[in-house]
Amino acid sequence: MISVSEFRRGMAIKHENDIWIVVDFQHITPGNWRAMLRTKLKNVRTGRAMEVTFRMSDDVEEVMLLERKMQYLYESEGLLYFMDLETYEQTFIPEEMLGESKKFLKESDICSIFFLEDKPIVAEMPPFVELKVVEAEPAVRGDTATNVMKYCTLESGAKIQVPLFIKEGDVVKVDTRTGRYVERVSTG
Repeated sequence: MISVSEFRRGMAIKHENDIWIVVDFQHITPGNWRAMLRTKLKNVRTGRAMEVTFRMSDDVEEVMLLERKMQYLYESEGLLYFMDLETYEQTFIPEEMLGESKKFLKESDICSIFFLEDKPIVAEMPPFVELKVVEAEPAVRGDTATNVMKYCTLESGAKIQVPLFIKEGDVVKVDTRTGRYVERVSTG
């Protein structure tokens, strides 16, 4: 048993005699009431999402998931295929499992896939990836105001906003959780 204050995204818990994944959570303190935790849970078996509010004094049972580092191979018909780096076994997951961060996925990337009884349940990309800029709008002379951004296309096909000094061939670091530019890693 764990306290709800120990919740983290991607954690598996037992609730109402079923297994749920914590998709999101938020601590709330309404007025002079006691603190609560509003969560969004996703059912492992049915895929149904549900919002549940827990009191901070509540305890829940954590379900242990097996984490395996897997290398991304290819995509086919909405499924992403991965290979286990230790056993060379291949498995696939629906692309929705990676959510918005999927647009930063490129061949050979290493992801964490969490399994429950040999079934992939949760997939996570690394928090930061380095991607090459394949197309960037040219900087306009005189555009020197603070924090002026432009769009660029990365090697994975994702389009993000970057500072004006970024050009084609540069390698940039991107936060996969927010989809935002972090820094330039190298110049092209």
